[in-house]
Amino acid sequence: MADDKASAAPLHPWQQASTLDDMFLYHLARLMGSAGSMVVRLCEGGFGITRREWRMVGLLADIGPMRPSELAEQAQLDRTRTSRAISALVAKGLVSKHGLAGDARQALLQLTPSGRALHAELFPQVQAINRELLRDVPQQELEAVSRAFARIRERAAAMQQQGSIPKAPRNRSQQRPAAKP
Repeated sequence: MADDKASAAPLHPWQQASTLDDMFLYHLARLMGSAGSMVVRLCEGGFGITRREWRMVGLLADIGPMRPSELAEQAQLDRTRTSRAISALVAKGLVSKHGLAGDARQALLQLTPSGRALHAELFPQVQAINRELLRDVPQQELEAVSRAFARIRERAAAMQQQGSIPKAPRNRSQQRPAAKP
């Protein structure tokens, strides 16, 4: 038994975080803040769309026409945020929304010719940012990160299904009071 403890590798700080800087999710947020800001500037400054709208344009380009609920699931966004982004994309003429025959509550979304043209112009630029970000990382490390992220996503999905973390209250009157100093 003592040999088992002695041979066990010490935990990485991300596995036993004692400070904010030790947390995996904090590092992801910092990466998205620095690297993602380049895509945000490109989308907003060059194309007049938000990062969320770009995600939806990209998903519709990759997957094809889908219902708003399917787009929300693919984008991993709640339906309210998805609905707002869809409305903006429709108003900008990048996405069309057509009712499905026989069910007025259902709709099908697809890129318009302008949406496809935007994707064709923007995607290579985002692709170049992605390529440059990863330029100095060896292939073997990228493969290891890809496998690790897949396992982390699987674990996150399992945790969500288990409902081990309570949902935040949507109504402000239900929110917890602030801790007293």
